[in-house]
Amino acid sequence: MNSSKLVELLKERLPSKDLEWRFDRKTDKVRLEHKVLKKGMDISLPEILAKYETKKESAINEVIYTIKETFNAMEIEESEGFTKDGAIYPVIRSTSFPQTSKAGDRFIVKDHTAETRIFYALDLGTTYRLIDETMLDSLGMSEQDIMESAMFKVRSLPTNMKKDEVAGNLFYFVNNNDGYDASRILNQAFLKEMEGKIEGHMTVSVPHQDVLIIGDIRNDTGYDVLAQMTMQFFTVGAVPVTSLSFIYEDGKLEPIFIMAKNRVARRERKKK
Repeated sequence: MNSSKLVELLKERLPSKDLEWRFDRKTDKVRLEHKVLKKGMDISLPEILAKYETKKESAINEVIYTIKETFNAMEIEESEGFTKDGAIYPVIRSTSFPQTSKAGDRFIVKDHTAETRIFYALDLGTTYRLIDETMLDSLGMSEQDIMESAMFKVRSLPTNMKKDEVAGNLFYFVNNNDGYDASRILNQAFLKEMEGKIEGHMTVSVPHQDVLIIGDIRNDTGYDVLAQMTMQFFTVGAVPVTSLSFIYEDGKLEPIFIMAKNRVARRERKKK
């Protein structure tokens, strides 16, 4: 599979007289423009091809779904505008994620860690729309209102988990596929509850938006496993966030680097 074949495949799977396709071979991106809405989206082809190597057909299905839902959301926005009826949730993005929309409107954002930033999304059912400053009047809310509403709603999200044990270390995976799995990192009550269950060092990872990984790291091998695991998730995620994990201590998230001296220092602190 190469970029040209991928574009042709996507065109076949998304037949529409309203969509105009522009393939830029130099940047290896394709631009989809909705002729009626006069809006569109850019798709980076190398990222999809990399995922295709491991996920095959499911990688294509993910892209098709994203495109369909994005344009559906645009159509709803065009016909109905925005209302306060939709729930507002926080979403986690990397610090490299653009802080303005394609139209140049500033998104509502808040700093989180050195690796992550909080954006805010209006839930539209099967998709969501990142909130920018032009939407505030329609929503009848201030930036502070948006932030407070989102932090309240994130606490209502279910925290069902799957547990796995590797080399004596425990890993808990939150993966509800609702678009807000990584957002659970903002639920302090949940993190505190998990902290009470952890026997080793508690780590928190958000390699992409659709997973939150909590680690109970009980030996040095656990850090190596965690590094490999988060990198794998990071490379296959539809919306990558960060391959770097965090240590959770005293209600704070601190980035960790997989180095022996850090492991020893933290192990000694844990004993005290």
